Amino acid sequence: MLRAACIVCRGVINQHPVKGNKLPRQSLYVHRHHYSYPRPPVRYYSGLSRLPLRRSKLLSLNTAYQTQRNFWVARLASKLLKLRYLVLGSAVGGGYTAKKTFDQWKDMFPDLGEYKWIIPDFIWELDEHINFDKLSKALPDSEELAKLLPDFDKIGESFSFVKSWLSSGSDSAFKATDSQNFDGSEKQYKKVSDKEKVDQLQEELLQTQLKYQRILERLEKENKDLRKLMLLKDDKGIHQRKVKKSLIDLYSEVLDILSDYDANYNTQDHLPRVIVVGDQSAGKTSVLEMIAQARIFPRGSGEMMTRSPVKVTLSEGPHHVAMFKDSSREFDLTKESDLAALRDEIEVRMRKSVKNGQTVSPETISLSVKGPGIQRMVLVDLPGVISTVTSGMAPDTKETIFSISKAYMQNPNAIILCIQDGSVDAERSIVTDLVSQMDPQGRRTIFVLTKVDLAEKNVTSPNRIQQIIEGKLFPMKALGYFAVVTGKGNNNESIDSIKDYEEEFFQGSSLLKKGMLKAHQVTTKNLSLAVSDCFWKMVRASVEQQADAFKATRFNLETEWKNNYPRLRELDRNELFEKAKNEILDEVISLTQVTPKHWEEILQRTLWERVSTHVIENIYLPAAQTLNSGTFNTTVDIKLKQWTDKQLPHKAVEVAWETLQEEFSRFMTEQKGKEHDDIFDKLKEAVKEESIKRHKWNEQAEDSLRVIQHNALEDRSISDKQQWDAAIHFMEDTLQSRLKDTESVIRDMVGPGWKERWISWISRTPEQNIRNETQNELEKMLKVNEDHPAYLASDEVTTVRKNLETRGIEVDPVLIKDTWHQVFRKHFLRSALGHCNLCRRGFYYYQRHFVDSELECNDVVLFWRIQRMLAITANTLRQQLTNTEVRRLEKNVKEILEDFAEDCDKKVNLLTGKRVQLAEDLKKVREIQEKLEAFIEALHQEK
Repeated sequence: MLRAACIVCRGVINQHPVKGNKLPRQSLYVHRHHYSYPRPPVRYYSGLSRLPLRRSKLLSLNTAYQTQRNFWVARLASKLLKLRYLVLGSAVGGGYTAKKTFDQWKDMFPDLGEYKWIIPDFIWELDEHINFDKLSKALPDSEELAKLLPDFDKIGESFSFVKSWLSSGSDSAFKATDSQNFDGSEKQYKKVSDKEKVDQLQEELLQTQLKYQRILERLEKENKDLRKLMLLKDDKGIHQRKVKKSLIDLYSEVLDILSDYDANYNTQDHLPRVIVVGDQSAGKTSVLEMIAQARIFPRGSGEMMTRSPVKVTLSEGPHHVAMFKDSSREFDLTKESDLAALRDEIEVRMRKSVKNGQTVSPETISLSVKGPGIQRMVLVDLPGVISTVTSGMAPDTKETIFSISKAYMQNPNAIILCIQDGSVDAERSIVTDLVSQMDPQGRRTIFVLTKVDLAEKNVTSPNRIQQIIEGKLFPMKALGYFAVVTGKGNNNESIDSIKDYEEEFFQGSSLLKKGMLKAHQVTTKNLSLAVSDCFWKMVRASVEQQADAFKATRFNLETEWKNNYPRLRELDRNELFEKAKNEILDEVISLTQVTPKHWEEILQRTLWERVSTHVIENIYLPAAQTLNSGTFNTTVDIKLKQWTDKQLPHKAVEVAWETLQEEFSRFMTEQKGKEHDDIFDKLKEAVKEESIKRHKWNEQAEDSLRVIQHNALEDRSISDKQQWDAAIHFMEDTLQSRLKDTESVIRDMVGPGWKERWISWISRTPEQNIRNETQNELEKMLKVNEDHPAYLASDEVTTVRKNLETRGIEVDPVLIKDTWHQVFRKHFLRSALGHCNLCRRGFYYYQRHFVDSELECNDVVLFWRIQRMLAITANTLRQQLTNTEVRRLEKNVKEILEDFAEDCDKKVNLLTGKRVQLAEDLKKVREIQEKLEAFIEALHQEK
């Protein structure tokens, strides 16, 4: 076009020769356009550039003309030299000017590198498949193309003819016509007021903006469909763009780790997030749903629905799905059933996070939403700010919501999305004061006015909406102001219907027509683009600084670990739990390595300790009071049968279970030298207690044990002398043990003897003196009648009391009977021990069934039966332990450890200490730093 225009100009110039070194004004006007474009320095033209350059010839000259000729030649040479410098200077200056102009134009163009991802990869790979050199050679050259252009010289001649015709006779006609038109137009112009012109221009501007807005939306929709196809056609050579998808996911993972990190060492989480705050029922959740393009949050009519912070990670993907951080289930957001299930799940998680007696919770619910055309960012929806605590709420609900909101907004890199309900008075808003406190300069706040359709209908003064949008109605400042429509108030509206209603409203809204709002300040689409752009700018500006801060924190933690625990591995809480779990399972398995002899000895000894009192008091002593052996055996058989049917099997199972507990506790608590780690003691104790609580002995064990014990007690046949001696030894040990216990009880009753009183300088109490006198009186009675029965008759009690009264001692009959019980028990046990010594040689009489013998040793047979029953019971219980109960205990321990592994609070309570906390901090800081470095690398690659 430039070349063609120059030809036209040259034709016009040729028609008008130069007069007085001046060109016609029309020609200069045309040429002005061409010289406004920068030209390469090598294409500059001058008046001498068209002269043909010829080689000078040397002529023979006369001497008379020598001086004149030399002067002319020197003058010509000097002019040529000046011309050369002028040309050279012009070329250099023109080149510099052209380069500067080119750089200015280049800076004016936007940087399209960030939008390179819009063009598919196969476009950039076309040069590998198409030979552009061959294609350029096949096209016609510039000379052939010039032949196809029209003859611009003839066009110039035509322009000259028209100009000459206009400058001659037709001037008067045109002047007359112009004067008439001018008079009419002046009258018409007076009729058109300035206000109508302004309205007309605003209407044209609005229509133009809406036109380009629709074109932009159409192109974005086409782009979204194309990108969806590209992501789905992985098997056709168009690979998925995992960079952008994984970029936001990686950033979200960093935020999830930081939310659980206890910020020690002055390292705080300053990574950007979009914090959505607003008054209750202001429409902030609806705005977030419009950005996410799905109705994903539970809703109610006026009641508080957002009870805990919800972190939503928005990213692009081929399918519109949602997923929780701790779950693998995907919710298809295009299906209404999945949307309902997602809303129910969010509500259930919110209610679970709220503790008893509270209304809101600071625990964060992490959710990711992916879909075609969704802007990538991380938003946190906070509970709505309230002004009054209503019935059913905790008293501190208002303060808790304020503290949660401030905790998120105090992050200097957090983007505050302040949601204001446009349908209510701005003076009733609470969130604006809160936001202005956290961000006084408004450098990271984006103000959003919702329900603008209701505001336009209800507000009498439209200027009030403009004042709200511009932030003039209250002192809050913001980075940007937006107005959106979140639907008609129907909870069943779809996202598409809300978008259509929003676009239809703003097309006819007077707010846009009167210039109160600009086109880029309306619709949720523009809001989403602006928030995403601000979010990524903030991320790029702060992420490296945050990575450096965590790098310094990691160095401090590693140094502290090396100084305090130089010989220990850095095991965090989960790794320590796994180590403790293996140790506990090894100790449970160690129970199977206990020898059968050890089990039976422990069981037999423990069982006899539990039942010995019953055997002596309820079986042996009553039977020993009988007059003959037949009555003795009958009494013993009856009492043994009753004992076996009711108490003995259950008591034996209790003993076995307690023995298993003791052995298990011994293995769990005993220290293993240098390998013992006391950090596991609390966990092992909790596992032991929980195992004991859950474990139940096999119910069928008592039935089978009852039969075995009954058969063992019915056997009276002692086969050899060795068993007889073992029974006597068992009886003797038992009686001596009981005798020592009885003597100890009597000593406590009567006080110290005379030797102890003189040596230790202690004396008896009055009650002990009375009991001592009572004991002496009862012993005299036993000396008179060594075969006295076990019970003291009432007349005997009266006799003892009167004898003591004669010595001035008042005694209660109850005291006499209590003292008699212990005195007679001592007398009986001494007599039984003497009889036991006599029966050592009585095995011969036993084999003859005590025929023609005054020695009867039925009590030895009784103790042999008890001893044999204990041995058989211990053997049976040992088999049940090793074959069944130990394995069941191991299974219970595994289940308990699995339950503890899933309960994070339980692990925190059971594995505590500075070492554990330091290892936890080290692990989290390392993980955060690695994630941040990977994110920064991906961010640089995308940029």
